[in-house]
Amino acid sequence: MSTYTPIQHDRHFDDLADKFARSIYGSARGRLRLRLIRERMQAELPLSQPLSVLEAGGGLGQTSAWLARQGHQVIMAEPAEAMRERARLRIERHRGIVLDADIQALVHQLPDPDQQFDLGVCHAVMEWLYQPEAVLPALFKHIKPGGWLSLMFFNEDALLMSNVIKGNWEKVLAGRLAGTGQRQRLTPISPRRPDQVFPWLTAQGFDIHHVSGIRVFHDYLRRQLPPQAKPELLVSLERRYMQQDPFWRLGRYILVHARKRHLSHQV
Repeated sequence: MSTYTPIQHDRHFDDLADKFARSIYGSARGRLRLRLIRERMQAELPLSQPLSVLEAGGGLGQTSAWLARQGHQVIMAEPAEAMRERARLRIERHRGIVLDADIQALVHQLPDPDQQFDLGVCHAVMEWLYQPEAVLPALFKHIKPGGWLSLMFFNEDALLMSNVIKGNWEKVLAGRLAGTGQRQRLTPISPRRPDQVFPWLTAQGFDIHHVSGIRVFHDYLRRQLPPQAKPELLVSLERRYMQQDPFWRLGRYILVHARKRHLSHQV
């Protein structure tokens, strides 16, 4: 049996840009994820007006490019060079800015170190950090009072359920759900449960307004489906139940839209 030894540092993706493009965004599940995220952002955030946007850990730049195309002023930070250069091609054509920075170093890379934004975006980043809760103070610092945070994280409860369904019972009982961050694997090193992340947000100074489970059904489906199981029907089911209890709790990702309190409302 191999030794279970997770890495003790953040996981960046210079070596996995191709796999990300193929597995995360080039697959049906990746396209579903992106579709559901954009629908919730459009419905729940004030995107009808021009916003200043900071995306931390923007990866290949899909979300930043989408926001920049709508006319928002976007700065995206990404520490992995291979990911960043692909994102640059998408974003700079829409007058966005791409920075070489991880979340902890944003203050040193922004044009103005005290700059604050109307919207902060941090999707699928926390789970690749050795200390995921440390992302929130950095994001809080760079969001205006009354501004919004779109945070998405990999759900540990969904990871547990998935492993039970696959028959990985020994792994579940031993608590070995997280990835080790080694080799070409995309199992996150720091998945977290909603009941861990939500208190971090409120303690930091955010009020949670909307919570959605992203892919609450898709990842649990049998491989062989009957002919009447049409993909668009599954999309409709995802939309219907993604914010209903208990289904949202089993989303592969949890998407949170929270608002930064004004100073007078800080606890």
